[in-house]
Amino acid sequence: MTSTLPEPHHSGSSNWEEELDSAIFSFEDIQAELNYKQAQTALRNLVANLDLSAREKNGLETEITDLETMLLKLDRMVVQIAAFGMVGRGKSSLLNALVGQPVFETGPLHGVTRTAQRVNWSIHEEAIGENDRALRVTLPAVGQSQVELVDTPGLDEIDGHTRAALAEQIAKQADLILFVIAGDMTKIEHEALSQLRTAGKPIILVFNKVDQYPEADRMTIYHKIRDDRVRELLSPLEIVMAAASPLVKTAIRRPDGSKGVQLRTGNAQVEQLKLKILEILQREGKALVALNSMLYADIVNEQLVQRKLMIREVAANQLIWKAVTTKAVAIALNPLTVVDILSSIVIDIFLILGLSQLYGIPMTEAGAVQLLQKIALSMGGIGASELLANLGLSGLKTLLGITTPVTGGASLGPYVTVAITQASVAGVSTYGIGQVTKAYLVNGATWGPEGPKAVITKILASLDEQSILNRIKDELQLKLRRF
Repeated sequence: MTSTLPEPHHSGSSNWEEELDSAIFSFEDIQAELNYKQAQTALRNLVANLDLSAREKNGLETEITDLETMLLKLDRMVVQIAAFGMVGRGKSSLLNALVGQPVFETGPLHGVTRTAQRVNWSIHEEAIGENDRALRVTLPAVGQSQVELVDTPGLDEIDGHTRAALAEQIAKQADLILFVIAGDMTKIEHEALSQLRTAGKPIILVFNKVDQYPEADRMTIYHKIRDDRVRELLSPLEIVMAAASPLVKTAIRRPDGSKGVQLRTGNAQVEQLKLKILEILQREGKALVALNSMLYADIVNEQLVQRKLMIREVAANQLIWKAVTTKAVAIALNPLTVVDILSSIVIDIFLILGLSQLYGIPMTEAGAVQLLQKIALSMGGIGASELLANLGLSGLKTLLGITTPVTGGASLGPYVTVAITQASVAGVSTYGIGQVTKAYLVNGATWGPEGPKAVITKILASLDEQSILNRIKDELQLKLRRF
């Protein structure tokens, strides 16, 4: 008995393809949702763990607010669409046409939009049949997901530096950019579009006010833009035509009975643009929001980190110099060799502990001693110089101090000179220890791949010992006069 395989049926094959498409589509949805949740978690952790003291937060309010705004944007699932273009290209009218209401300010004068204007245009998903979905656009926002439209000032307006900064800021935050033109592109428009392209965001080039051109001229300009102007910047699918506020000729009868023609505003022609926006949002809305939010958050976080390091750098240098002068004064005034050495070690340990606290890295006294030993052993010449100075100069200083009454004060001058020299050498050593410790802590309490010796050698090579010595001597002489 033999069996035969059934012949494949086309209808079964068709069902399989539909099921496969549906499965792939569902998988993409799940993946997009997972990526979105990961972005939310990462940004929430970033905001919660900024590790900034009250002093460091002062002056960083804008950056911190930006991070919190991006987190809110993710939580509300806001897709931000920003309109850019030169003066008089109809950006505000175009956005009003998309919204369906005159929300954005427009007018006959150039440069009506002086600051960025925003309006929330809600978007929520609806099922059509079993497998298809649609997006309904409404105003005001009532759903969980929203589209935020942002109108910007003309890129060629007066006070261009401020406008450029505003455009750059909004371009970083935006998920989708509408670049609006009203005819063949100018050189300035091409440069502005090229600059916005570097932001790495999706761009739709909107050829607005097409109603002002005869059909033949309109298509000639369109092909010129598509084939020559933006061929290396945008694909043809990223270019749409629109008429946000078309002027329509209407026949009228004047009071004297004669006939005439009057221009009135017709219905907006933005269906192609709406479809293009909805297509992008439906295909990759969540991915756009998640990716752009994280990219922008990374930029802001980098600014925060650099500012935080700068603030801590200033505070660390002040702490190091305070330890240098404290050590120099203590050694200069103290006549006993043993006490000199002990006080030097104690001050260096307290400096290391102070720096570790400043950089938020916990360290015990035992840990500070171990770090000091490692640094001292790797410091070579500077460490040896301090030891010799403390042993040799401290002994000489003690001798001069003892003989001061015998010599009738004649040995006091040499005593001060020796004391200042000894204190200066010790101060240079502490300065070096402070700078090395600072580098170690900035790097997260590690020496990095180069190892401690290489790091310490590099830092010591960059120190200007003569300059540090002179500064210590000058400050020491001022302090000693007070005693």
